[in-house]
Amino acid sequence: MPRLTLPKFDVSRLAALRDLLPKRDGSDTTSAVPPKGKTGAGFHSTALAALTVSVALGTGYVMQFGFSLPGSGSDLRGPIEVTDIRLTSSSVIVPRFAPDAAPEAVVTPAALVDEGGAETLVPEPEAPAQAKDCRVTMQADTTAGALVNLRIAAPCHGGDRVTLHHQGVRITETMDAEGRLRTTFPALAETAFFMASFPDGTGATAVTDVPALPFYDRAVLQWTGDAGIGLHAREFGTAYFDAGHVWSGQTRNVTDAATGEAGFMIALGDPSAPEALRAEVYSFPTGTARRSGDVLLTVETEVTEANCNRSIEAQIMQLRTGADVRARDLTLDIPACGGTGDFLVLKNVVEDLTIAAN
Repeated sequence: MPRLTLPKFDVSRLAALRDLLPKRDGSDTTSAVPPKGKTGAGFHSTALAALTVSVALGTGYVMQFGFSLPGSGSDLRGPIEVTDIRLTSSSVIVPRFAPDAAPEAVVTPAALVDEGGAETLVPEPEAPAQAKDCRVTMQADTTAGALVNLRIAAPCHGGDRVTLHHQGVRITETMDAEGRLRTTFPALAETAFFMASFPDGTGATAVTDVPALPFYDRAVLQWTGDAGIGLHAREFGTAYFDAGHVWSGQTRNVTDAATGEAGFMIALGDPSAPEALRAEVYSFPTGTARRSGDVLLTVETEVTEANCNRSIEAQIMQLRTGADVRARDLTLDIPACGGTGDFLVLKNVVEDLTIAAN
């Protein structure tokens, strides 16, 4: 612990200083007797002035020379050791900080006081949510039967209508609540290009190779809304509603075509969407057929309350092995509503298929 030193002085030497002061007659130091001829207030004023001067001179002497006498060899200004020093502190301690540091601010939630005196913490404001990624993406993957699986993601189009385009075929689908859609589309080109478009102008595209397409013949019927129209294929002379009759009520699947024994049909479009673009596609594996014969293709329309007594527009598209897609527009005049339940059969609007066994 550091030691504090103060100058020493010898109290016994104060006598020497006292001898320097003017002396008075008599032994009573508490009252002054005026010299002969000096009485009254004048004497007291003179004595007080003399005493004041003497004290001033003595004080000046001590300030200059300390308590040593002129000419004496002793120095009374030596150090005095002071020990037993105790450090004390106040009840409040002030923290110290580095010159370039500052205490961190402590932020506490604000509080509201209701009329009853109870405090309610006010929650801190939440950070703003990041903007949603509204990009539209589309993926096309080739699968068996010269088919393409399409996957569309559009996070900002949950429940929206979307139009799919491929080689002149257009269909309406509906995105799910999360903005996703999966569907299977029969390819009409070996390098198959697909596009998805939304009413607000956004969309996406995808492309894939379909090397198995040359082994298939395809026929497409497309229309709008609840037209009551459909594509029918009767394979190898099969009667209506027999096993070889392929239509919307008996579509079969791609595994039937894998054996080369039969064709299959895929319906496209969301029938629950108002005025949806819809299509039916019939496919037959001509390049791997196990039988020879004909496949009769017809377009048929049932007269219903929804389509009676009006005109229906449709389009036929056909893809034959080694040829390009051919399209033909149709306009059907549906009879009056008194004929509800009847069927209209349109022959020769679609070219029949002639199959040769391989």
